[in-house]
Amino acid sequence: MPSRSDDPVARALTQAVARIADAVRAVQASNPVVLIDGRSGAGKSTLARLVAVQWPLRTEPQLIALDSIYPGWDGLDAGVERAYDQILHPHGRGIVGTWQRYDWEAGEYAESHAVDPARGVILEGCGALTPRTARVADVRVWVESPEGSRKRRALDRDGDVFRPHWDRWALQETVHQRRDDPIGHATLVVSIP
Repeated sequence: MPSRSDDPVARALTQAVARIADAVRAVQASNPVVLIDGRSGAGKSTLARLVAVQWPLRTEPQLIALDSIYPGWDGLDAGVERAYDQILHPHGRGIVGTWQRYDWEAGEYAESHAVDPARGVILEGCGALTPRTARVADVRVWVESPEGSRKRRALDRDGDVFRPHWDRWALQETVHQRRDDPIGHATLVVSIP
């Protein structure tokens, strides 16, 4: 079995975390906003968790996944709008935001979560980086990965739950990329094999 140093994905993630940590430090704020965007299976969630664990500031960040906000399989745009209205905009104004978790099984929103404007935020998920969200974010990351790798990781992770929705979700991702130009708004582009 190859060691972690021989794993190209682990190496790429380690390098990406270091670049993001440097960018967070360069902001010179106690409550920076980091957006991590990319297509399904690119490695956004893993990268966001690693950044949160290795956060370079004293106060730990608030990690929020858009997967917890999208209102179902056709909800990419609606989830991003809710995240902007309930998390990013209030945080940028220095007021407490409140977002609701979407219960995928019940098909409705559930409990609420507060967002402390004094702490940093890491918001990750497809659609996170738009012209509107870019204006209120300090570090903007686009994660690239080959389609074959992305699909394998996503289906290994979510299996039969995601498999029938892959094409439906991929279409929304494509619309987001064409309309919102997340790569053009990114301050960092990272590649995960």
